[in-house]
Amino acid sequence: MSDATRDVERFYSTAEVVAKLRRLADALEAETPFRIQIAGERVRVPARAEFSLEHERGDGEEEIEFQLKWKLDPGATEADDDSPEV
Repeated sequence: MSDATRDVERFYSTAEVVAKLRRLADALEAETPFRIQIAGERVRVPARAEFSLEHERGDGEEEIEFQLKWKLDPGATEADDDSPEV
């Protein structure tokens, strides 16, 4: 697990987003952790992550963000991770 700061935005095709959201919804519903790959990096999201929606409007455009947020567990390693890939 990397401690480096990262802030990326990646655009995906509609089909890719649909597939990621479908698997994400299944993991959320089952209250299980999952992994998702974004811009070439796999990220483990624990079941305890908090989910929020954000809506912004201004300068002639609107934006909706789906956000998952959690505190890092310093003792966790990727070798311990058996969560499905999203």
